[in-house]
Amino acid sequence: MTLRMIAATAALAFTALTVNASMDKVIYGDDNRLDIFETVDANHLKLAKATAALVKSYSVEAMRGGESKLSGGNLKVCSDDKFNGQLTAAFCSGFLVNHEGKQYMVTAGHCLSGQSACKGTKFVFDYAVTTPGQTEHMVPTSSVYSCKKLVERQLNNSNSNDYAVVELTKEVTDREALTFRTSGKIANGDEILVIGHPSGLPTKIAGDAYVRDNNSDKYFSTNLDTFGGNSGSAVFNARTGEVEGILVRGHNDYTSRRGPNGKSCKTPVNCEMDSCRGEDVTRTTSIEMFQ
Repeated sequence: MTLRMIAATAALAFTALTVNASMDKVIYGDDNRLDIFETVDANHLKLAKATAALVKSYSVEAMRGGESKLSGGNLKVCSDDKFNGQLTAAFCSGFLVNHEGKQYMVTAGHCLSGQSACKGTKFVFDYAVTTPGQTEHMVPTSSVYSCKKLVERQLNNSNSNDYAVVELTKEVTDREALTFRTSGKIANGDEILVIGHPSGLPTKIAGDAYVRDNNSDKYFSTNLDTFGGNSGSAVFNARTGEVEGILVRGHNDYTSRRGPNGKSCKTPVNCEMDSCRGEDVTRTTSIEMFQ
């Protein structure tokens, strides 16, 4: 999409997002995405517990025994690329916060076009690969939440503001909500990480990234390894663990190359750490109801 390539076409790209919420992103330097079972940082695992997948209601089936099964397609990339064949059940990501004593789910504005879209979405915690080779994805039914109300939404062409705040139908009691910045700005060069669902995959944690451009009041630009499906992901200050913003847009996701079998296949775009357009993050301080 042209928003990721040329800033001047922002308005056109934002309009397109209301049709397709999966905004492109890309790999910068090494591919730093990790599955939950690969993650050894206990703090990162704790933060991941408060992040959720946005899944269409028809892709979540309640089963016997207090579990729900997630369904969807599978990632089709070159056989030697990461995560080939994994389930792609999510269309966006989100995260849990508290504000003035009340819980909310935060995501990108382009992920939820309105109240109807919100009502047709399940917010699913614990959608993750917890053991090597895992192919089926069952989560506790208690980890599946529904939308009570789309409380606030911005998808603003003029200033690129992009966020949504959702009230869930029931309180989340088995995990801690995330803390988030309420004033000021993260500094240029500060290290960050993202937790979400790139390409709809199970939870991925990606760090070793930093703030590249901090000029806008509404968002900042980074070199996070993110993809469509990461939209709505929490972007954390790597030092403090505080949410700095919401991943909303970036460079093109995929290109093609010859795979190990000599045939053309889809593969992630790879950029140098300071090249390509960057991945944009709506600041939590841009959420009007939290000001």
